[in-house]
Amino acid sequence: MRQRAGENSRRDDLVNRSRRAVQWLQPGLVVKRWVLTSAFGLVLALLGAAIWADLKPIYWTITTIETLLRSLAGVGKGFTGPLVLLAGGGLILLGQSRSFRSIQKALAPQRETALVDALMAQRRLNRGANIVAIGGGTGLSTLLSGLKRYSGNLTAIVTVADDGGSSGVLRRELGVQPPGDIRNCLAALAREEPLLTKLFQYRFTAGSGLEGHSFGNLFISALTAITGSLETAITASSKVLAVQGQVVPATSADVRLWAELEDGRRLEGESNIGHADSPIVRLGCIPARPAALPRALEAIANADLIVLGPGSLYTSLLPNLLVPQLVEAIGRSSAPRLYICNLMTQPGETDGLDVSGHLRAIEAQLATHGVQRRLFDAVLAQDQLSRGPELDYYLAKGAEPVRCNVAALKAQGYQVMLASMQGNSQRSEGRASKGTLRHEPRNLALAVMRYYRSTKRGSQ
Repeated sequence: MRQRAGENSRRDDLVNRSRRAVQWLQPGLVVKRWVLTSAFGLVLALLGAAIWADLKPIYWTITTIETLLRSLAGVGKGFTGPLVLLAGGGLILLGQSRSFRSIQKALAPQRETALVDALMAQRRLNRGANIVAIGGGTGLSTLLSGLKRYSGNLTAIVTVADDGGSSGVLRRELGVQPPGDIRNCLAALAREEPLLTKLFQYRFTAGSGLEGHSFGNLFISALTAITGSLETAITASSKVLAVQGQVVPATSADVRLWAELEDGRRLEGESNIGHADSPIVRLGCIPARPAALPRALEAIANADLIVLGPGSLYTSLLPNLLVPQLVEAIGRSSAPRLYICNLMTQPGETDGLDVSGHLRAIEAQLATHGVQRRLFDAVLAQDQLSRGPELDYYLAKGAEPVRCNVAALKAQGYQVMLASMQGNSQRSEGRASKGTLRHEPRNLALAVMRYYRSTKRGSQ
């Protein structure tokens, strides 16, 4: 049995090696052309040396080859010809495979992925759609961590209105823009070693002045002070983490949110708005019309798909639409535009809102900029959630599933997609362990790509 298992293992290994050898012949890897260029260059170099030496090396080489061929043909050309051909081909394959293996060990010694598979995967990502994802909070980073499996041309436009937690402390004490949401997006798009990403996300649990801060927040804040701008600090951080795509702040202005409530009160600060005890009727910011960054506008202009959400409606999504230039750029774009709705309502922010209510809030916000037409005419919502401990936990906290009336939305002209996008993660509360209902990166990205592919088929 062991001998048979060993034979099967060797056979599988041979099949895999043969498959990888054939894969090197596929177009688009940008390897064969340079191998042939090197070979041609070697021939030219030898020819140049021969001419410089008065052609004598060429004469000696031709004479030697002629003598060798005659001696081999005397043995029997039907035998020696194929033998020499196979020997030459074998040496070429051996040399190339060992060369690529050495390159792979030098570039990624800890990875077991074959170099040809890595190159093919990178080629597929490089050819992926130009996707612009707009939002903030954990929702945006969740979406990005799923989409990076489908495209390397991702742009995250991130809100910079956060004023709570570690970001809020750094913002007040150092005068920098809040780095928290940006840090999460950089970590989600990172291709570097997992240990470095964990370091970037590490949060100090003790220490005077350090407790509650994440290493990435401190890192970005320090780079901002050194380079003089958050945008430059993000670019430097992206190189450290080998980020796949780009992360761009919605604005470089020091934005502070305010909200008018239904009872006439006005709340200031993102952290306060998220706990409003009365429905929000209007959202604004100081300064009133912050300028967008050119990189964000360029990304929207070149986008194949623009996505808003998922995320907290009034504190992660709508703050991006307070930047007039972003709204205008989205309006000019011919790319399909998709709004991804949350799974659950958020107490104090979206109590009682269904999918239609979320869309009305977005349209009302756009109307403040004089935009009368819809920017997002397609919506992706969660299919019906099954009853379970996780859902019961949320219901006890005052949240409920965001319901979607498909027929009513379609009657209003919206394109509606339903998908099962939830994933259960565990959180501890005392001795009990409760699950949190969150979007699962793979399921979410798969639903988004299905929508994008359907739009491509529809346009053909």
